[in-house]
Order: sequence, then structure tokens, then C-alpha cells
Amino acid sequence: MSFPSAVTRSLGITALAALFAAPALAHHGWSWAEEDQMQLTGTVSEVRISPPHPSIELETEDDGQWRIELGKPRGTARAGFDQDSAKPGDEITVIGNRSRDAAEKRMKAVQVIVGDKTYDIYPERVQN
Repeated sequence: MSFPSAVTRSLGITALAALFAAPALAHHGWSWAEEDQMQLTGTVSEVRISPPHPSIELETEDDGQWRIELGKPRGTARAGFDQDSAKPGDEITVIGNRSRDAAEKRMKAVQVIVGDKTYDIYPERVQN
């Protein structure tokens, strides 16, 4: 292998890595969410406990279907929330930060309330 082709291959690999890393970096964190918190109440359509973030599909009476992102799998488990904590048909209340994109019905949950059980997904972020 000649030097120029090794450099070209290395640059190509670096460019591909950057291409795939950018969406992952943009997805994580809170920069995509509004600072103020809101509350949603609705009926669970689906619960997914899988990386990168467990999520709940929530059908609300006024706004239709919302995607509720929970914490990372480990943090969500530490909060006590698992696959059996909420089931399709359960009515729940979620407190969290809505997407800055108003057209997107997505929220990052800090707290999930199912019946008389409260799960503090991000206890340090719960605003009183």
C-alpha cells in the first residue's frame, strides 16, 4: 500500500466516523428540549426498554400521539421503571421537557406517574 492511498483511506474512515457521530451527539443531552417543563396525561400505547433511550408512546386526548423519552437504560432502571411499570391501556402522567421543535410531539421525561407510583427518571431536574 502506498503512502497516499493509506492517507486517503484514513481520511475516508475519519470522515465516515464523523458522519455517524454527529447525529448521536445531537441526539444526546438536553439541547433539543425546551427549558420549561410541562405535564402530559394520556394512555400508554407502547413501552420500549431499549437503547439508546427507553421510551413510552403516549396517546393524549387533546394532542394525539407523543413519544416520551426516558433516561438511559441504567438510569431508568435505577428509577425503578421497567417493562412492567406501565402497560398499554394504563393512564399515566409525565412531567418533562418538550422538544424545541413545536411540530414534534416528543418529550424528555423527568418524572413518570403511574397510579400511585412516581418514578423520578431525572430527580435532579424535577422542577417544583
